[in-house]
Amino acid sequence: MTGRRVLVVTHSGRPEAVTAEEEAVAALEAAGFEPVLAGDDMPGMSFHDIELAIILGGDGTILRAAELARAAGVPLLGINLGHVGFLAESERDDIGDAVRRVAAGDYAVEERTTLQVQVQLPGARDPIVGWALNEAALEKAEPAKMVEVVIEVDDRPLSSFGCDGVVLATSTGSTAHAFSAGGPVVWPEVDSMIVVPLSAHALFARPLVVGPRSVVAVEVLTRSPSPAVLVCDGRRRIEVPAGSRVEVRRSPVPVRLARLTPAPFTDRLVKKFDLPVVGWRGRSPELDGMRSRRGSATTPE
Repeated sequence: MTGRRVLVVTHSGRPEAVTAEEEAVAALEAAGFEPVLAGDDMPGMSFHDIELAIILGGDGTILRAAELARAAGVPLLGINLGHVGFLAESERDDIGDAVRRVAAGDYAVEERTTLQVQVQLPGARDPIVGWALNEAALEKAEPAKMVEVVIEVDDRPLSSFGCDGVVLATSTGSTAHAFSAGGPVVWPEVDSMIVVPLSAHALFARPLVVGPRSVVAVEVLTRSPSPAVLVCDGRRRIEVPAGSRVEVRRSPVPVRLARLTPAPFTDRLVKKFDLPVVGWRGRSPELDGMRSRRGSATTPE
């Protein structure tokens, strides 16, 4: 063993995942790594000397691993065993190649913005604090009723309405819950927060994109017919009764993702959503040549 340790996180309960885990462990050991298998005791485990975490599953498994690796700054390398797997870097058949690339240090690490969430309950002294990589979704707690909210941006009220909820997402999460609710796709390098009302009864309830230093607050009005619940990344749940205030801002602690290829986000979008690009011809070489000659002719010496 070289002393290099890699955490292996697997979607439990799926035969395919068990087989993939066995293959990953064998490949890691053959490459000289010490595999560390994540079990039910993950919340209490130490990330000391963990070089990287290999995630075998879909986006949900990656989000589970992010809960534990974020504070330690351990990069996550996702190998997709799910359907879309937008956060994953490789597919099931690429496990061996991914391990070889990691062994050679042939990968890059990019940081993805996360959200810091504070929920101030009525009468409570201190807020409940949470975070999210994809989104913090405020949703009505009673299916047959609406939740009445008012949106605030940078300490100024924007609009109040009844709705099914409000999704507050990062650029990374723009292709998740926010996308299914009608929000825009935002390129990961755009440092922003997306606000998407859900089924709002209002004339002005369009998705918003705000800057990285903005603070968005959602207050559940005291007259709201339904209380709300705040769900972070589909995993962490906070009850939000009427009269509560939710504040969301950019967190100083990112999630680190390992990348094996510098493929443009456009290619990832086309591949994951199976978008039709038939008929695309690309830039004409002749036109490029004309532009180059024109540029050289007008460039001062």
